[in-house]
Amino acid sequence: MMSGGNYTTIDSQKVSGSVPSVPDPGHTTVKFAESNLQTFPPSATQGKISGGSNPPRDADDSFSGHGNGSTDEPQSGGWLHKFTVGAYKPFFDVDTSDVVERLKESLFPFRGTFTEKTADKPDLYGPFWICTTLIFVAASIGTFVTYIAHKWKKQEWNYDINLVTWSAGVFYGYVTIVPLALYVVLKYFSAPSGLIQLFCLYGYSLFVFIPALCLSVVPVEIFRWVIAGVAGFMSATFVALNLKAHINSAGERSILIIASIFLLQLALAVVLKLYIFNVKV
Repeated sequence: MMSGGNYTTIDSQKVSGSVPSVPDPGHTTVKFAESNLQTFPPSATQGKISGGSNPPRDADDSFSGHGNGSTDEPQSGGWLHKFTVGAYKPFFDVDTSDVVERLKESLFPFRGTFTEKTADKPDLYGPFWICTTLIFVAASIGTFVTYIAHKWKKQEWNYDINLVTWSAGVFYGYVTIVPLALYVVLKYFSAPSGLIQLFCLYGYSLFVFIPALCLSVVPVEIFRWVIAGVAGFMSATFVALNLKAHINSAGERSILIIASIFLLQLALAVVLKLYIFNVKV
């Protein structure tokens, strides 16, 4: 031991239990295997917990649904899926240019290429707004004509709400019930057609009645009959020619089915003439 000043120095070589400053060659050095904490499960050389352990599923896979494991929540499917909004969302996803092109196609009924052009992507957007526009136009024109007539005669005028409800029942009901009935008939005769495509076809077939309704403000009975007849003929031809190639596979009864479709469209035009195109004071 040596001392100098206020400090004391201890010779480490003479203290019992101290660690030598120079390693003793006789001692064995213990080395630990390198371990990576991010590796899971451990490899065979590092030990095993269980032979069937698998890595946990990534959190991204749980939300994206693309993981290899099965999801806990059952996917919606079956016939109940048809009653959800999401089942019909793709049929309203359509470009404006496509709708305009289909509207133009409905004004040229003798082409008969509508079902061919819409086979890959039929829509319900156009039919819905066509029927809604028809209801609005029918109610607006009827209200406007009766209002002007009453004011001209200096009579009291009251709004008739029945015109709106009646128009909604006719247009929405026709474009829904008739395609459903035709769908069942075609399936019975082994010539099934897509239900959405039938809704699309019948919806666009009513577009020609919009300008016909606008022209019905002319208070000339013969002119109104001509307008209703031309619109009904164009609509009936549009539907019949576009379904003719498909219905021909039904055999001998195909002519009867096509004729029924044609006459039913003409009957719609007559009903519209008698109850909507016939605005009176």
